[in-house]
Amino acid sequence: MTPRLAVLDDEHRVAEILALVLRREGYTVDAFHAPAACLQALADRAYDLLITDLRMPDLDGVEVLRRARALDPALPVILITAHADVPTAIAAMREGAFDYVQKPFDNEACRALVRRALEVTRLARENRVLRAELKARYALDDLVAVSAPMVDALDLARRAARSNVTVLITGESGTGKEVIARAIHVHSDRVARPFVAVNCKAFAEGVVESELFGHERGAFTGADRARPGVFEQAEGGTLFLDEIGEVGPDFQARLLRVLQEREVRRVGADRARPVDVRVLAATNRDLQAEVRAGRFREDLYFRLAVIPIQIAPLRDRRADVLPMARAFLVRMNAAQGRALSGWTEEVERWLLTHDWPGNVRELWNTLERGVVLARGDVITLADLLIGATSPAGPADELLSAHLDRRAAEHIRATLAAVGGTRVEAARRLGIDRTTLYRLMQKYGIDDA
Repeated sequence: MTPRLAVLDDEHRVAEILALVLRREGYTVDAFHAPAACLQALADRAYDLLITDLRMPDLDGVEVLRRARALDPALPVILITAHADVPTAIAAMREGAFDYVQKPFDNEACRALVRRALEVTRLARENRVLRAELKARYALDDLVAVSAPMVDALDLARRAARSNVTVLITGESGTGKEVIARAIHVHSDRVARPFVAVNCKAFAEGVVESELFGHERGAFTGADRARPGVFEQAEGGTLFLDEIGEVGPDFQARLLRVLQEREVRRVGADRARPVDVRVLAATNRDLQAEVRAGRFREDLYFRLAVIPIQIAPLRDRRADVLPMARAFLVRMNAAQGRALSGWTEEVERWLLTHDWPGNVRELWNTLERGVVLARGDVITLADLLIGATSPAGPADELLSAHLDRRAAEHIRATLAAVGGTRVEAARRLGIDRTTLYRLMQKYGIDDA
């Protein structure tokens, strides 16, 4: 979309020349000679940038700046000023002016300033959009909570978000601990800063300190340059330490010091660096039992669990299953381009009686499989490829393998029926090509 600019100068010649210069850059430019007409245009339509003269007889540029920003607080304003008025222009920047350009202005310098102002505005707009999308995706009010345990957990998360204290989120794998952590970040004052998530279990013992705290050049073999750790990468924002129960005693001691002193020391460094980071941690272990067993420091536990949030397994909050499944279906319909209205009574009975050993993650994967493979307007047991109900445990693993195998067979058969044409196969399966490619990769399907 072509940026629209407003140029205001009571000297007709100056306004028209500047407008001409900027039009040659491809911008849509409206030139104005009276402040009242310019402000009325700003009120009537959206502009991406205002360039206004500082000294005008009817209304000076500073007052135009104030009124324009009242109409659109995000509108960047560049002032045109004579040399003697530079101090006034600098003072105006404190009131929100983006920058100023002096008369007689250099055309290239003016074009460069306009490009910079529009780029800053574009980035700010994208940041606002991303923040809005994040809030929409991780809004605590939109997370499904019907059961008492989940209602209590979300209420605790909502109150915790207002503070900067550490939060320990516990629960089985797949219960949505990271979703809760991201929601806390999105609802906090740190939302504009990074959210950095790390899985402590994924780090080898020898590199965990380097990854989290960073290292200096030459700190160890292969350290050919200095590198910040995740604490520094999350500066001003939130650091989410998943699987915190898996770290060893040495790391526990260093983490405790960071939380106490609010500073990190890179591996090989001779001094510490201050950090401003809010720490959220999660684990599927019983850390209190780990403390009693001597495997986890008691002082670190209490430092992490200033606010403890327990996420109950899905089998203990069955009231959430169907509302959550319906919410997932809406999102999956949109993602897959489907318009499924729901599922059969048989599917609903299975959803309510299954023990969900994989928790929310298993529910999502099961619904996704049904949406992808549904033949009609509703999901049936045949679409889910469920042969029988089974109790939690090894039988569920066998069932999952059976479902994946049947899904792969169905995709292979469809590809064979259309001679390997992926576009047609995707159409017959009722999914888009991207989803088909992902499933083929997942199941190791080669249509060659």
